[in-house]
Amino acid sequence: MPANPRVFLDTSALFAGIWSPEGGARLLLKLGESGAIQLVINRQVLLEIENTLRAKAPSHIGALVLLLDRSQIEIAAQGQSKLSIAQQWVTHPGDAWVLASVLESKIDYFVTLDRKHFLNNQPLRQAAPFLLGTLGDFLIWYRSYLLRMSAP
Repeated sequence: MPANPRVFLDTSALFAGIWSPEGGARLLLKLGESGAIQLVINRQVLLEIENTLRAKAPSHIGALVLLLDRSQIEIAAQGQSKLSIAQQWVTHPGDAWVLASVLESKIDYFVTLDRKHFLNNQPLRQAAPFLLGTLGDFLIWYRSYLLRMSAP
């Protein structure tokens, strides 16, 4: 595993980080800003977060731009070559595209708050070549990751 884990954020996780200046989601953005982790999203997530903010919190668009820049978020490839694999696990079109990018990006952890399509999807959880969980799940994993990395 690389020294800096690659962490894909779906729209729900990214929204939580932009919406609240405190909490686990903002901590992930700060970890990205510090270079401790490499945050990854795709164009689908970027389009969804922009549309969500325009509809629900237009005053946060500036925060989105600033946080994306500060957090050094990588924009992943769309994942066209992995779409058919993703569709085996997720039938929702937008989420299938997100999952295709996750698969293409070779990430270590996929952070989401979407229970319906991801967190409660047992076939995906069992077969995925990455870890999958909530913001809190990731922070627990990351703490143990740091302990493992610092162990003699």
